[in-house]
Formats: sequence, structure tokens, C-alpha cells
Amino acid sequence: MEFILSVTKVLCKGLGCTVSLFFITIIAAVPLGLIISFIITGKNRVMRAIMRGFVFVMRGTPLMLQLFFFYYGLPSIPVVGKYLILGRFSAAVLTFILNYSAYLAEIFRGGLLSIDVGQYEAASVLGFSKLQTRIHVVMPQMFKVVLPSVSNEAITLIKDTALVTSIGIADLLHYTKSMVNHYVDVTPYIIAAIIYLLMTYGLTKFFAYLERRFMF
Repeated sequence: MEFILSVTKVLCKGLGCTVSLFFITIIAAVPLGLIISFIITGKNRVMRAIMRGFVFVMRGTPLMLQLFFFYYGLPSIPVVGKYLILGRFSAAVLTFILNYSAYLAEIFRGGLLSIDVGQYEAASVLGFSKLQTRIHVVMPQMFKVVLPSVSNEAITLIKDTALVTSIGIADLLHYTKSMVNHYVDVTPYIIAAIIYLLMTYGLTKFFAYLERRFMF
């Protein structure tokens, strides 16, 4: 029991990094994804093409490859590379925000397309501006549609944070591997799995509450 407690205490040192990355990503990627979805469904062809290209690249390449690019690749770019050097955590935050904003943009786009055209027409008849229509009419309905998909993305994000150990960030998985190598014992893997499961369980319950609160 004492061994389990000591291992758990060490693993919690990396938990702060994992949780911080999760919340920073969610807080930034949700509004960014929403903005991208508005651009993609908008009328500006040039901006639509740019955003579609961005989403295609971020969704079509591995997240780990993106991590390597932003941390190792940017500084290697000729001339400007020396100005693009990022710290490990900063590179991870940038990568995760861009990656998840692309996925969320597609989710939000699907939600926007699910709104009947009649809703826009009715809002226009009532004198709503385009911005007021999106805020007061479209977004509340869209939120109900996309909530289950956003929940899945949030749960995936918790697990994906483990990838940052590949660029040397001392997250939960980093400490887990160190403890396993130190003690030559798989117990830290089991404890780490339980911690991830507890976080996933908490998110599942939170989104289940939101679904009960807003779906009806």
C-alpha cells in the first residue's frame, strides 16, 4: 500500500501538466473551431478555401507528427527558424489547439448545416441582424446537435495529451514510464490507467449532465 501511495504521489506531479494542457486546449480550441466553422460556411471563397485547407491538413496528418513539426521543425526553417523556437509546453499547446480546432470546426459545421433555412428566414423577418441570428437562434440549436460529438472529442483529448511525452514534456505518462523503469514494476502503468479512467469518467458525467440540461 505504501508503494502504491508513493507511486501515485510521483505520478501526480505530471498530472498537473496533463490537466493544464487539456483545459488550455479546450478553452482556446472551442471558440477557434467555431470561428473556422463560420468562415467555412460563409460566403468569402478565398477564406473558405484557406480554412478548408487548414482543416484538411490538421485532420489528415498524425498529431504526433504535428508535435514534432512545431517543436523540432519550425526552428529548422531557413532564415526565420531562429524566431520560431518554442518551448516544449508552448509547442504542445499550439499543436493541440490547432489540431482540435480543426476537428471541432467540422463538428460545428455539421451542426450549422443541420439548422433549417427557415430559422434564418424567421429571424430576418423579426428584424434580427446576422450576428444576432447566429448568437440567439442558430448557436443554441447547434449546441444541442454537436454536444455528443464535442463530448467524444474532449474524452479523446484527455488520452491524446499522453503524446506530449514524445517531445520530452514531464506529463503523467512521462512520470509513469520513469517509475516503471526505476522499479521494474508495471504497477505505475495500472495506477496511471486508473487516473486516466477517473478523468474520463468525470468528463463523461459532466457532459451527461449538460445533455440532460440542454437537450430537452
